Amino acid sequence: MAYCKICGIFNCKKHVFLVAPTDTITEFSGSSPPEIFVGRYNYPNVNIGILSPKFYGENSILSSPEEWHKNKLNADQIVELRKELIYGRTKNHIKKLNDKFLRTMQEVAMTERSISCEFKLKKPIFQNMEKEKSSPLISKAAQIKRVRLEENPRIKPKVEYITSDTDAKSRTSILELEKHGLNSSEIIKILSAGLLGIKNRRKLVPTKWSITAVDNTLSKEKLKEIKLYNEIDEITVFYSEYLGNHYEFLLLPDKFSFEVIEISAHGIWHDYESFFARKNYAEEVTGAYYANRLAVAEHLKKIKRQSSIIVFREILPEYNIPLGVGILRETSREAFRKKPEKYDSIKQALETIQKRLKIPIENFSTNSMIIKNYKKQKRISEWFS
Repeated sequence: MAYCKICGIFNCKKHVFLVAPTDTITEFSGSSPPEIFVGRYNYPNVNIGILSPKFYGENSILSSPEEWHKNKLNADQIVELRKELIYGRTKNHIKKLNDKFLRTMQEVAMTERSISCEFKLKKPIFQNMEKEKSSPLISKAAQIKRVRLEENPRIKPKVEYITSDTDAKSRTSILELEKHGLNSSEIIKILSAGLLGIKNRRKLVPTKWSITAVDNTLSKEKLKEIKLYNEIDEITVFYSEYLGNHYEFLLLPDKFSFEVIEISAHGIWHDYESFFARKNYAEEVTGAYYANRLAVAEHLKKIKRQSSIIVFREILPEYNIPLGVGILRETSREAFRKKPEKYDSIKQALETIQKRLKIPIENFSTNSMIIKNYKKQKRISEWFS
């Protein structure tokens, strides 16, 4: 433990990635979780690469938000796992898909389990100052000289089939991959690696953008069906908390609309959409908006109902390390695995929510468009009568 050279705080956790010691090695071998990363800086000429530790074995927990949440790892444990990964990377244009290194990276993206790789680096490992809000920071990055797979990748037949279908649009392929049991993180890697879409339109997709694209695509498709369902009968609340992210989901009997309000000590962020699908990006809440909406859509499709939904996210001080949108998606999903709380009025629901919040509920409710307009707006059915 020591004083952080960046902010001066003793044993600082926020900048742990940036001050972690680096190894002076130029080659290593290990099992990639599997994980790839496509940067977005200097787009369309971006950094692309494979992440791997310097040891072999089943390493999926090093990069899987699904595994982190399932095992209820704390932030320090996740940081320690991430520090094991080395990012062997190179520059690549997003449409240059015939590069030898890229083809290896694509095989890693498709494999369903950890895969052994041998890396040779151009220079010793150095600290990576690149910051990505949607993906945990990468502590060790190095320019790759070459990489070699030490075993054949194990790829599901359906993944092989879908990625080789160059006549299908990426949206169609994303939906097919989910239908055949791939989780969000797996689909994100495949999209990011430039393996989906019509042949002459395929390209690498920065990881941050892939995360939002997959969450958005999956939730929008579910909402097409959800908007045909009957409305829920009662006001219901679901809640969950993980790594300093406290979520409350308030569902109201009404036609579908969706709103996310996030509050921390540093500010308020808010995005909303009505029954009619939003056409612009959620600029304030950003990627978390689509992760939350996917969890909500999964729940509504399961119960075959529609509703108006307000998402309250209280960001607590302990959430001081960027650990990615994936943990927010999993925390949201966890809420809907619990038994719903039912209420006779919004007032009653908000009073119960307040008991679990540290921030006054009024900070949320006064910023909510849905609460302000509930039962005041003209109903959708009236527009077509």
